[in-house]
Amino acid sequence: MLGNLGPVHLIILLVIIILLFGAPKLPGMARSLGQSMRIFKSEVDGLKNDSKKNNEANGGTNGSVVSGEVINNPTTDQNKGSQN
Repeated sequence: MLGNLGPVHLIILLVIIILLFGAPKLPGMARSLGQSMRIFKSEVDGLKNDSKKNNEANGGTNGSVVSGEVINNPTTDQNKGSQN
């Protein structure tokens, strides 16, 4: 949908925004938007760093892939025999 916006559409959109919010308020709004985006970016980077630290602490795996052999649980086998 946004890919179909041409330069004329963007100019009309900019004029409508200026009329709605007024020219004096726009710099403050842009400043707060930029600050919010910086905070969001730093939080995302922090989550990525935490994920990397956890990944390194777990031996380089994220816990989703486990290699090994499945064995029968001896207590479960004994309980099945006693129930009959």
